[in-house]
Parts: sequence; structure tokens; C-alpha cells
Amino acid sequence: MSTQTRKERERAQRHQLIITTARELAEADGWDAVTTRKLSERIEYSQPVLYSHFKGKRAIMDAVILEGCAELAVLMREARTRARRPDTALTAVADAYMDFGREHPATFDAMFTLPSDLPFGPEAPQPLKDAFAELYAVFSPLAGSRDPMVFTEVGWSAIHGVAVLDRSGRLPPQDANKRLSILVKQLLAPEPGD
Repeated sequence: MSTQTRKERERAQRHQLIITTARELAEADGWDAVTTRKLSERIEYSQPVLYSHFKGKRAIMDAVILEGCAELAVLMREARTRARRPDTALTAVADAYMDFGREHPATFDAMFTLPSDLPFGPEAPQPLKDAFAELYAVFSPLAGSRDPMVFTEVGWSAIHGVAVLDRSGRLPPQDANKRLSILVKQLLAPEPGD
């Protein structure tokens, strides 16, 4: 193994260690607790080493967003492909989305609520496109004569709204399944006049 290959591998491992440690800190104590000083102490590298990987906290959070979107895309794909029908696929994907928000609240916040320097839309990085593609794959077959892209955006917005309100404790937890059932039925309902 060449010295260059070893150094590249070590750099990649250190890069991932920074991302993983930032996620762990954020999940434990919130994003305000994630500082370059705290990260450098946790990973046992100096702050200049940390800055050689990332410009600052926002860049670290953007890396967390990319990782979180990639994970969410996989979870939604698995949920969608296990389902046998479009209605059960929608329920499974909605469950996966909501579970991800509950299990990774700080990552979810970074992905959807906190400021980011990542571009969205056609210029978005691949993990963001992959996550949206999974949403599109579950919603577009249900769109009927409606614009499938807009229908996907509306469906995603509805699931996301329930997920945010659910995990923030603003909705009674005992009714989570009822809410999801009503939402899915509404999204599956045909257009008036169909």
C-alpha cells in the first residue's frame, strides 16, 4: 500500500469521524452544543485539523444533511419496495419518514429546519435527489390526473408536517396511527369528478 493511499484513507476516516461525532453530539445535546472546540476535543485532533476538512460548523451540518438524506432514502426505498400495493407503500414510507424524525431528531432538524448552504432543486447533491426520488416514487402513481411533482410536494409536506408536530410533542402520541391513517386516506382519495 502506498503512503499516499494510506494518507487518503486516514483522511477519509477522520472526515467521517468528524461527521459521526457531530451527529452524536447534536443528538445528545442539540446543535448549539456542537462547536469546533468540542468536536476537536472529542475526536482528539486540533481545530486546524478539523478546519482542514470543513470550513466551519455549517459545512459539518451540510455533511450531516447529506448523510441523513442518504440514510432516509434507503429507509424509504426499503419500505416502499416491501409493500405490495401503492396504498401500503404510502403508509410504509410515511412510517419510515416519521420514525427517522423520531429516532434522529437533530439530524432531521439539520435536514429540514436549520439553515444550509446546500443547493436545492436541480442543483441539489445526489443524496437529496435520492430522498426526493423515493417520495416521488411513492406519490406519483397516486397522482391520477394531478401534476405528479406537485402532488409529491403536497404529500411530502403533509407527512412532514405531521412528523414535525408529532416529534415535538404538540400532538397526542396515542393518536399517531389515527392521524397517519386519515392522512393516507386523504392522499389516496380520487380527485373530485374522477
